Amino acid sequence: MFPTLNTQDTANRPKRLAVLLDPDHLTVARCQEILTLSHRHEVDFFFMGGSLISNPEQGSFVSYIKQHSSIPVILFPSSGLYIDAQADGMLLLSLISGRNPDLLIGQHVAAAPLLKSSGLPLYPTGYMLIDSGRQTTASYMSGTTPIPHDKPSIAACTALAGQMLGLQYMYLDGGSGAMYPVSAAMIQAVRQAVSVPIIVGGGVNTTEKAEAAWKAGADILVVGNHIEKSPQFISEVSEVKQRFNVVLPQE
Repeated sequence: MFPTLNTQDTANRPKRLAVLLDPDHLTVARCQEILTLSHRHEVDFFFMGGSLISNPEQGSFVSYIKQHSSIPVILFPSSGLYIDAQADGMLLLSLISGRNPDLLIGQHVAAAPLLKSSGLPLYPTGYMLIDSGRQTTASYMSGTTPIPHDKPSIAACTALAGQMLGLQYMYLDGGSGAMYPVSAAMIQAVRQAVSVPIIVGGGVNTTEKAEAAWKAGADILVVGNHIEKSPQFISEVSEVKQRFNVVLPQE
């Protein structure tokens, strides 16, 4: 299941790796390849979702993964429409970096009865879009302006406010196809501001970028767009994760 991590001992948390699967860019053959690599290289979670989701087959991919893998599937929803009780949980995202009320609380209200009846474990998450050098699908679809790449203090204050409101995770996301990833300085500023686990994704396409994110304080690193082009990147980034975890006490 998704980790309930110690909220105080941030330095000794094990690093985790999530693979983001976008149904719009997924085929059964590619899903099989990613599953094989993920099992071999100890991926911790699959995040299922995307910013658009025009492919109605999300449910069938969740079902396929559940039949062929023990790796937890966590929904990464683009809206309240994508609730699938087959999954192992859902990131209940509140877009705290923007000022779009629909994505702060509006869709949550509409989805609340369905979420309750689904029985899905929910992980209240402060979702923060970070400028990545180009407009991404997430920023366009949400109608919000990302936090500037070089303003870590804004990200830190935003995350702190989210934690004070009771959100249990912070997700810093450059978005799919990001030109560059969330900076180490921003991750570090957020790490110093909050004790809740930090998820970081977008623009991580080299092992050096992965190492920098984990070293700065990310707890969970999300890779997605790059593995659509180079699935073997899963093995490379997993090796980085293992180097961090070999010196950490295990949960």
